[in-house]
Amino acid sequence: MRFIVAFTISYNVIEAIVAIGAGAAAGSAALIGFGLDSVIEVLSAVAVAWQFTRKDPEKWEKPTVRVIGVAFFLLAAYVTFEAILTLTGVEEVDHSPIGIGIAALSLIVMPVLAWFEFRTGEELGSASVKADAKQLLLCVYLSGAVLLGLLLNSLLGWMWADSIAALVIAALAVREGIEAWSGDLESPTEVLHDLNETTER
Repeated sequence: MRFIVAFTISYNVIEAIVAIGAGAAAGSAALIGFGLDSVIEVLSAVAVAWQFTRKDPEKWEKPTVRVIGVAFFLLAAYVTFEAILTLTGVEEVDHSPIGIGIAALSLIVMPVLAWFEFRTGEELGSASVKADAKQLLLCVYLSGAVLLGLLLNSLLGWMWADSIAALVIAALAVREGIEAWSGDLESPTEVLHDLNETTER
């Protein structure tokens, strides 16, 4: 299980660097948003880890989750702004073979990771592990939206497709932000408790 978590975080770091770099070069709001979403996923894991270095982790639970929620709202605002600039013709989107490559790779890697993690969660009887597997499926949807937008732009010259993909990312980010802000997520304390239980078995 620890290997899956470590690999997932490492992959997200690489994905973020490649996607943001390729997105900046091509002027793709969808790619940049895709990369920033990976950054938030990594930072949220770091934030939770930091929380549990405190003497009273539960005290920091709500602020930690709300910071993650704010990060999703900022992501949505930025991506929406960039998408509008493209749709109105202020900015243009270039072709991005690297972006297509990383989106396609994620479309392959993430379902495999989600399957392994969900199967592990079933075997361990851990709700938190299965919940995290479902979170990985969100990355699959994002990868598909970004890949479709990039392909339509590259093959048909539909620059607006990139903006539509970016707006899909923005909408999902808003949903994630609302859930985090309202506390409608499995708390880090519950996650740690579940993981401790599975380790003891």
